[in-house]
Amino acid sequence: MTRHSQRLFSLGAMALAITGFAGEPSTMSVQVKTGQLRAAPSFLGQLVGPVSYGERLQILEHQGDWSKVAAPGGQTGWVHNSALTKKKIVMKAGDPDAQTAASGDELALAGKGFNSEVEADFKAKNQAVDFAWVDRMETLRVAPESMQRFLAEGGIHPLEGGK
Repeated sequence: MTRHSQRLFSLGAMALAITGFAGEPSTMSVQVKTGQLRAAPSFLGQLVGPVSYGERLQILEHQGDWSKVAAPGGQTGWVHNSALTKKKIVMKAGDPDAQTAASGDELALAGKGFNSEVEADFKAKNQAVDFAWVDRMETLRVAPESMQRFLAEGGIHPLEGGK
């Protein structure tokens, strides 16, 4: 390789590294049953669409506790980092090769290391805790349209980064 070729090669490699095109794009898996793809990096940002447990998302950029991602269907948006993991989740609820009687909720919790033994141990150590309200809160659902209307009517605008 000539000295001129070496310089061109080095410049090309630096350009790739600077622009972020060197190597494979970063991907992460959704580790919650249903994650929310949002238009802004905020829990108050408009809902773009759902992402499901085990889906692999391409990471486009990071901002605080949020990642801008590209979903398999081509949609882009922001997902809170707590809904993501670097681990590749192999089994997805609903896949034909997932021969299990576990629900999507159970699979998502198991992916985080939570199981019936962990739950029993926690309840044994915290007998004074009343879980009735936690169970009730888990059943509450607010339609994204209702939330957006509430925010608009109240003049509430998400701050950058959801804080």
